[in-house]
Amino acid sequence: MQEATSAPRCALCGRATELTFHHLIPRKVHRRPFFRKHYDKQQLQQGVDICRLCHKGLHRLYDEMTLAKRFNTLDALRADPMVQRHVSWVRKQRTPSPSR
Repeated sequence: MQEATSAPRCALCGRATELTFHHLIPRKVHRRPFFRKHYDKQQLQQGVDICRLCHKGLHRLYDEMTLAKRFNTLDALRADPMVQRHVSWVRKQRTPSPSR
């Protein structure tokens, strides 16, 4: 009999583990004129909860400007072949056990 886990799940890989908040439009670009003109504050603050491995992977794959312009939705992230490849790798990793 399996125990039901109430741990939150990563929006990319689906693993039940501790999550971090990923701004879909990285904060580093919020002050740039293009983003101030095209997005309101609420849009700039939107994000998703993802695990550390997925979060680190996104920022290794793409710089902030690319994330902000091309991958500013969860659907766009999920559709990208490089992100899919990384997520596939993450799913094979051990999920850290809860703090002792």
